[in-house]
Amino acid sequence: MKKAHIYAIPAIGAALIAVLAQISVPIGPVPFTLQNFAIGLIATVFRPREAVLSVGLYLLLGAIGLPVFAGGGAGFHVLVGPSAGYLWFDLLYAGITSYLIHKNSSYVRIFIANLLGDSLVFVGGILSLHFLAGMPFDKALAVGVLPFIIPDLAKIIAISFVGKPLLKRLSKESNYSI
Repeated sequence: MKKAHIYAIPAIGAALIAVLAQISVPIGPVPFTLQNFAIGLIATVFRPREAVLSVGLYLLLGAIGLPVFAGGGAGFHVLVGPSAGYLWFDLLYAGITSYLIHKNSSYVRIFIANLLGDSLVFVGGILSLHFLAGMPFDKALAVGVLPFIIPDLAKIIAISFVGKPLLKRLSKESNYSI
């Protein structure tokens, strides 16, 4: 039975990302979504391997044509398009954040680890907007980062307050150890 959770947990994570990615508000070339809230929560609660597998499965599902990306987007072209950097760097967000949190899961550590992970996603986004969409770096920063700073800080605060008790509860109530 223990082997089953190895596959079930990343599948649950990928499903959570897919559902929250659909909560999307187009505000320019990069939509506002709750996708990174899902990834931050997964990175906070799941072990690093399971967090990365969740994001990887999400990307695979989108690449094969399931409409899991923001606004129902799908297809391999999304993974090589102007906003591809955000998606690929989500793997880093999940892995690095989860690794840092599972060493010590204080509220401050959860916040800082998610801030770092989210910042990496912005780096990926700026790079793809510049190199794949041909935007100058200053414009990529203006459309791909600045509108998201306050909302993402709010998401990270929410992740910190929701994630810590959830992680504690999961480790108490199951064989899911930190």
